[in-house]
Amino acid sequence: MKFLIIGHTVEDHIFYRGRNQQVKPGGIYYAAAGMHYFKSDEDEIFLASSIEDENYYLFRDVYDGINKKYLYKVPTIPKVHLNVFDNKERHEHYENITDKLEIDFSCLNEFDGIFINIVTGFDISAEDIINIRKHYSGKIYIDIHSLSRGLEPNYVRIFRSIPDVDKWLSSVDILQANENEILTLSKYKDELLIAKELFSHGIKIFINTKGDKGTTLISSEETGISVFDVPPINIKTENRIGCGDVFGAVFFYSYIKFGDKIKALNLANIAGGCIASYQNINQIKNLKEDVFSRYT
Repeated sequence: MKFLIIGHTVEDHIFYRGRNQQVKPGGIYYAAAGMHYFKSDEDEIFLASSIEDENYYLFRDVYDGINKKYLYKVPTIPKVHLNVFDNKERHEHYENITDKLEIDFSCLNEFDGIFINIVTGFDISAEDIINIRKHYSGKIYIDIHSLSRGLEPNYVRIFRSIPDVDKWLSSVDILQANENEILTLSKYKDELLIAKELFSHGIKIFINTKGDKGTTLISSEETGISVFDVPPINIKTENRIGCGDVFGAVFFYSYIKFGDKIKALNLANIAGGCIASYQNINQIKNLKEDVFSRYT
């Protein structure tokens, strides 16, 4: 199988639990790493993103192992300063917001699935998502992430209602958001009412990631609406960066691979927990083994 991942590559500068951490790979790197280290050997991952020469060493371990046909160079990629907390939404401040990504719409139907993570909020436009849907007949997954945040004059990101939300919702099959992000999709505050509104636009599966409270998947079936809740796995939390990105990548890969949304949900839930337990980003190489050792 062949998968296309779309999203900005960024350089992360993280402040967590009173400690400045070293510069780390960020943005779409986590989704690409999650799918790359979880996939079967016969499957192939393509990445539509931009990179720069100066900090490519941060991403080399993953990017050198995937197909770089749609990966291209720019003078500088975005830098993100993240202040991460255990009990509230993180604060984000951006530098070097780049132009939107270049997408080759003519190639899309060669893929078994397209995974989109809106890393900066400027990765692709509303018109791009419409064109992706127009040119692609398979499953499209979106993690709305920074699409839910506006950009202030000082480059701080603040939650706001998503502009042109109808265009986004009518163009994808599976949507992922966390508890704060879902409130930018609808006038409703209730999770089920929000899901019903999403389904009215054509969304088939809605995933609400809730951190330490687990995950809820709500799907639109011929027989009605189904709700599935999974609790978090029992871990010691060492990291809060990239957990949702890896969750999404593992869910989508597993759903396309096995055709079972509940199996995919459980595998993804374990994967997100494993990422939260890792003290070092290099441990992500053990993701597949760690997930299946906990999966029953």
